[in-house]
Amino acid sequence: MKKKILILAGGFSKEKEISLKTAKGVFNQIKKKYNVKIIEPNGHLIKNIRSFKPNVVFNALHGRYGEDGYIQSILESEKIKYTHSGVLSSSIAIDKEISKKVFSKNNILTPKYIKFKFNKLIKKKGLIKKIKSKLGFPVVIKPFNEGSSVEVYICNKKDFFKKLNKLSPYKEVMIEKYIPGREIQVAIMGKRKLGAIELIPKRKFYDYQAKYDVKSKTEHIIPVKINNKKMNEVLNIALKAHKAIGCRGVTRSDFKFYKNKFYLLEINTQPGMTSLSLVPEIARFKKISFLKLIDWIIKDASEDR
Repeated sequence: MKKKILILAGGFSKEKEISLKTAKGVFNQIKKKYNVKIIEPNGHLIKNIRSFKPNVVFNALHGRYGEDGYIQSILESEKIKYTHSGVLSSSIAIDKEISKKVFSKNNILTPKYIKFKFNKLIKKKGLIKKIKSKLGFPVVIKPFNEGSSVEVYICNKKDFFKKLNKLSPYKEVMIEKYIPGREIQVAIMGKRKLGAIELIPKRKFYDYQAKYDVKSKTEHIIPVKINNKKMNEVLNIALKAHKAIGCRGVTRSDFKFYKNKFYLLEINTQPGMTSLSLVPEIARFKKISFLKLIDWIIKDASEDR
């Protein structure tokens, strides 16, 4: 009798579209091997789970409510095996401020930042002065708990407030020092340092469109053209971050390589599994097919993550 796999997809975050693509990609790979069903986490989630009685829940949700410990806590309360990271590690990883504190505590280089709250009158001169002294322009502004470069802006002094105002619905945002240099992403698979890939976006940076739109023509370089010593260094940093946060399953860490140093921007606990996604591409380079990768993620699932 085939094992039952329930894929959670869609959700309520701004990454819903990508989540559905991930779910479709996973479904197409495993439908012959398993009894597979895709559902969205609506008001009937627990009822649907209990009705289907899956052996494993494949969490294909991205962003808030799916990648932040929320859905994981529901699955744990139902005592169901599920994939990817657990409640605590998911909530730490998606919070850019808390994860940065974990990185720094573990001597992992990460860009400096300041927190900005919208619940007070903006003293423009004072804020500009603070940014100049602590970070310098240009800076990156972004929400604390979104993924896939959603609502991320690189700004200089001239367009700073125009772009900052776009983020006002978030109430508080991160203003981060902009690190130029090369975009290098590293995949971890359990305790294995799977590999790395370099991205050369045709756009200003590796934003949402560059990640998911074929027309953006982001160049993928694998193997990464760095020497073995630096390659081992970045792989080791990614594994260190993975362990420090307590991640499980597959993760992808996003780095900037500048002046011979690696800056960890963030760690993704539920990387995309679409045709353009990086973890499957890194796995393919390491002779691990998409099906084998998904199968490993399913077999790695457990109740207590």
